[in-house]
Amino acid sequence: MKLYLVGLFLVAAFLSNAMAQTNDSIKRYSEKTKKGWNFGALPSVAFDTDLGFQYGILTNIYNYGNGSDYPRYKHSIYLEWARTTKGTGKNQLLFDSEYLIPHVRLTAEASYLTDKALDFYGFNGYNSYYNSDLETSGNAEYISKMYYRLDRKLTRIKLDFQGNITDKRLRWLMGYTLFNVKIQPVDIASLNKGRNPNDYLADTSLYSNYVAWGLIPDNQKNGGTTNLLKIGIIYDTRDNEPNPMKGMWTEAIILSSPKLLGNSFGYSKLVINHRQYFTLRKEVLNLAYRISYQDKITGSMPFYMLPFIFSSNQIRDGLGGGKTLRGIARNRVLGEGVLYGNLELRWKVIRRTMFNQNLYLALAAFTDIGKVTRKFDIQTDNTEAQKYISLGSPEKYHQSYGLGIYGAMNQNFIASVNYGIAANKNDGTSGLYIGLDFLF
Repeated sequence: MKLYLVGLFLVAAFLSNAMAQTNDSIKRYSEKTKKGWNFGALPSVAFDTDLGFQYGILTNIYNYGNGSDYPRYKHSIYLEWARTTKGTGKNQLLFDSEYLIPHVRLTAEASYLTDKALDFYGFNGYNSYYNSDLETSGNAEYISKMYYRLDRKLTRIKLDFQGNITDKRLRWLMGYTLFNVKIQPVDIASLNKGRNPNDYLADTSLYSNYVAWGLIPDNQKNGGTTNLLKIGIIYDTRDNEPNPMKGMWTEAIILSSPKLLGNSFGYSKLVINHRQYFTLRKEVLNLAYRISYQDKITGSMPFYMLPFIFSSNQIRDGLGGGKTLRGIARNRVLGEGVLYGNLELRWKVIRRTMFNQNLYLALAAFTDIGKVTRKFDIQTDNTEAQKYISLGSPEKYHQSYGLGIYGAMNQNFIASVNYGIAANKNDGTSGLYIGLDFLF
């Protein structure tokens, strides 16, 4: 993975040699206003250290109307079908519009997401003992490459609505999300088909041990259905949603899983997200940061709902990994309450208009940090479980750092490459993530 980091530095060095002429081109540059529908299908090709190589197809369709609000769009439709070499499947439809319902922004999602080997390192961050030798063949302690994995199938249906309280800067938020989560151990028998018997994967995992030890209750071990209601308030002064150069975006949200809706587990959760963007050089350089606090405030959360990280516009999977803490193993930081932050310096080095499209290339340097603030209760009388728990260490901040490259078309479609390095070996080593969009 170190080669990827060296490569990013070389790209930065090469581009800096042309900085003088680039600055002049930015000063002279004038974007072409986009109108009407803009769309096209692209290969869904990506790479994520946690997920493997991704292949598939996607399309992001934008309608800019008469172009008077460009780069803001009137409607956005996103469709993706993809699979990865590590067994993840993505079938996703997203819709976003401020014009379908007058004076109300509608954000909708219909997704079916499968993961044959979802990361599971236990609960409460460093409190859960992690030993990479257990999943690395050739080591004396090796058990299986699938030891820190489980199988999950997720169906998610979401409808969110936003409207102005005073103007577009201050808005209300209401919504509903259905989660249907199905959990089981990794299908080891299937993975062992065609293998040399000497290379068979052991049919055991941390998840299976947690179930046997009683750390995961029987009524949670196979997942379940959660109907989640959402209400909140948003203050947003960003100058451009996909890549703001200035402004802030702050929100406070209450999530509720009431038993009146048929939920097996009733609980509520507080989510506070704050993002701020500072222009250091107009249209060229800016500093961005995000701070998020998410904590259970009432009731009892099932373990299968712990990985989800919420905001007003997205639901991310796992604190740790390419969408939250880059370079740290996915789902490494798992608890009922979490606090995390990201700091990123973004430099737009080249802007051009080619093939009737507005394009730019940006480089970024970042650091990410997070920790568990409220533990998931795992009391047990099992001797083996107590012995395992005693191997853990006190929770503290998990940190990573790295570099990114971004290419944007018409300021909305953004391809990204990020490489992050974990500061602590108990969080993994590093991660390379090739995908879409800025992190925040």
